[in-house]
Amino acid sequence: MKRADDHRDDPDPQITAVREHAAEYLARATALRRRLHEWPEIGNHLPRTRNEVLADIEDLPLDVTLHESTSGVTALLEGTRSGPTILLRGDMDALPMPEDTGLDFASRVDGCMHACGHDTHTAMLATAARVLSERRDEISGRVMFMFQPGEEGHHGAKHMLDEGLLDVPAMSDGSESPVTGAFAIHMTSALPTGWVSTRPGAVMASADVLRVTVTGKGGHASEPFRATDPVPVACEIVTALNSMITRSIDPFDPAVLTVARLVAGTTNNVIPETAMIEGTIRAVSERTRSKVHDGVKRVAEGVAAAHGCAAEAVIEYGYPVTTNNDHFADFSLGMAREVAGPTATVELPHPVMGAEDFSYVLNEVPGAMVFLGGTPHGSDLTKAAPNHSNRVFFEESAMTTGIALYTSTALRRLSPS
Repeated sequence: MKRADDHRDDPDPQITAVREHAAEYLARATALRRRLHEWPEIGNHLPRTRNEVLADIEDLPLDVTLHESTSGVTALLEGTRSGPTILLRGDMDALPMPEDTGLDFASRVDGCMHACGHDTHTAMLATAARVLSERRDEISGRVMFMFQPGEEGHHGAKHMLDEGLLDVPAMSDGSESPVTGAFAIHMTSALPTGWVSTRPGAVMASADVLRVTVTGKGGHASEPFRATDPVPVACEIVTALNSMITRSIDPFDPAVLTVARLVAGTTNNVIPETAMIEGTIRAVSERTRSKVHDGVKRVAEGVAAAHGCAAEAVIEYGYPVTTNNDHFADFSLGMAREVAGPTATVELPHPVMGAEDFSYVLNEVPGAMVFLGGTPHGSDLTKAAPNHSNRVFFEESAMTTGIALYTSTALRRLSPS
């Protein structure tokens, strides 16, 4: 990573005030985060989480919409003057995995954990809604708070978009207020606490599911010559797929193909009729994504045919590439330098190969996603438990920076001047 090298001069008094305002509510945000962490929920239907959010913001001057197809919540804050709308997103769902952190507020739900920081995202966004509500007279336009379920593979953002997320009504004075920008924060254990990073262009990869079924002819394990064994063919396909990536994909427009599951057979002395390969494909451009899809089918079918088998390759489309708008990403790096400080702001040299369904929003509205460091103070970055680990922990003091960054982004984009 390279450190963003533009330096601020004198701190903006508004930014200083916002940081102080955010710090005043850190204890409240921490309490909400811990309640969410104790009772995580998975997928698009998160009734307990939704109720926690609604209870936290119920006293604020927000126009709240409850989505019907999911537990999504949209809340609009109208400023004192007309202007556009900016969308701020926080995702709410957890992962289907155990927690082994030993925290006092560890998950009370077996096989479910907030291991990707979504509890902190939700707490930061709800708290930013409170700070912004108390600073309405600084807003020309509206802020849309998007509390989103189903980010972990359930396409929650797409469901909210399909339900009309961006179809905002006119302001109370009758003026139009279209959504002109979108912003999201993602907590990470790959950065020190309170540091911020992002980049223009592709910032996270697409993610698709690969499934290949190899069909041969079953038989007795003692007589493979009378069968057509799909198992070695499947193994050869796996090797060939890895070679295909390294030999045909531009390393400066990369893709990652991982076979994570290979299943065949029922016992030790039966040659099965079929073998199944399953994995993921990730890319940071639609051109490479399409090229890998074509290559997977060509390689699987060709290798199988060479051994007298048949192969059916099915690719299930997942999240698209998360692409930051260049201008908005530059703006976000500038805001990070003001909020977090120039020495705690870094521009990513390349995209992260994880995927995000905020990509659906960025396909509709110019905006950016940034990463917020939450590695515990004094921890070695190379040894800290990563996102999605059963032992990951995020330093809660980082939420002050996140709350201030959400708030400052909205205020700066909706400044009357």
